[in-house]
Amino acid sequence: MISRYTRPEMGRLWTIESKYEKWLEVEIAVCEAWGALGRVPAGALKEIRQKAGFDTARIEEIEASVKHDVIAFLTSVAEKVGPSSRYIHMGLTSSDVVDTALALQMRAASDIIIKDIKDLLAVLKKQALVHKDTVCMGRSHGVHAEPMTLGLKFALWHEDMRRNLDRLREARQVISTGKLSGAVGTFSNIPPEIEENVCRSLGLKPEPVATQVIQRDRHAQYLLALALVAAGIEKIAVEIRHLQRTEVLEAEEPFAKGQKGSSAMPHKRNPIGAENLSGLARIVRSNAVAALEDIALWHERDISHSSVERVIIPDSSILADYMLARLTGLLDGLLVYPERMRANMERSHGLYNSQRVLLALTGEGMSREDAYRLVQKNAMKSWGKGESFLKLLLADSEVTGRLGRKALKGLFSMGPYLKNVDYIFGRVFQGEGALKPARGKSSAAGKRKVGGRTKK
Repeated sequence: MISRYTRPEMGRLWTIESKYEKWLEVEIAVCEAWGALGRVPAGALKEIRQKAGFDTARIEEIEASVKHDVIAFLTSVAEKVGPSSRYIHMGLTSSDVVDTALALQMRAASDIIIKDIKDLLAVLKKQALVHKDTVCMGRSHGVHAEPMTLGLKFALWHEDMRRNLDRLREARQVISTGKLSGAVGTFSNIPPEIEENVCRSLGLKPEPVATQVIQRDRHAQYLLALALVAAGIEKIAVEIRHLQRTEVLEAEEPFAKGQKGSSAMPHKRNPIGAENLSGLARIVRSNAVAALEDIALWHERDISHSSVERVIIPDSSILADYMLARLTGLLDGLLVYPERMRANMERSHGLYNSQRVLLALTGEGMSREDAYRLVQKNAMKSWGKGESFLKLLLADSEVTGRLGRKALKGLFSMGPYLKNVDYIFGRVFQGEGALKPARGKSSAAGKRKVGGRTKK
């Protein structure tokens, strides 16, 4: 998937030409290492450096006959180099070249995706700070729970993506592994120092013990890291989709001038970006399952993994790049409606204060079971009749007899829900503006913007 959301370098990285370039880079590095040992004459090495190349169309023509892509590649290179080509691929098996070159491609892809995640983290942090005090309703099971702020959602997503960044960096190290140890990994026709020298020159680490291939748990770790990135992206996308529902409409994807939402209904503004990301996440996750299936091979190697990897590694890398870039743009331009958040909070008639009333009653000596029964009785009446929860509590002598009217009204303030927002932000953003946890009653945190207004 090459689009305006995909970095051009990611698209080029997985072209057939790029693959052959990496193969050639490995082959020349091996010749250089042999030359250092005196096994390739200086003149031949110079000729290889100057003439080595390939012709993609010619490789395809040869492969149609020999049915082997590496042999077809080597034949094309030999036609460019001439007699000195006899020193190319000396002591190697095909997987030595293919796997080591694939490591170079995956490392380069990791670098691009790491940059993408950093870009997303910057937007998540910016939006978290912008909306730190934008009060909204927190929901569990899709039902009103207790107030929070929109900034906390962004802070949570920032923390999710920071972990994804850590995992991808670790996966980058794991897949930055080369292997040049021959047919079954025993160095039967090539000395270990060749592998060591080549890997050093390419910035890779040698596979400590290999079969004919680099072990596929390394590749699976990379695909799993991308799958977790995709899952994190979908987590955000699903929330945006919910917030954009007509009945909620607390936030909305950017809607460009001239954009149309439906061929039939001109009024539609659909969360197509978030839906697109939710769908693509399924592909990246399923590719990780395929990577896990590639780990178990017959004896020292079969090629059941090869055809799979030609699809899943480029596709997941390109998709991760695309998805991260698209989500970054979506969140950077997200439309936020604080007044709608305020209106939605009021739809539950103050019921979100039920826990505070419960705790206050138990604090006055009532058993938890009796307090729960009393609060729930009024809560269900409030919900069923659409009446103010506070009004019903004030009319209940059993409640006011324990708490008093003034104390009861004091429980319906916003401050306690928001008093530790700054503290949480300090933990997420490495101490920036960190405050100690609030103790007891809130003071400075008692005033927050509710629906674009200041409310205490």
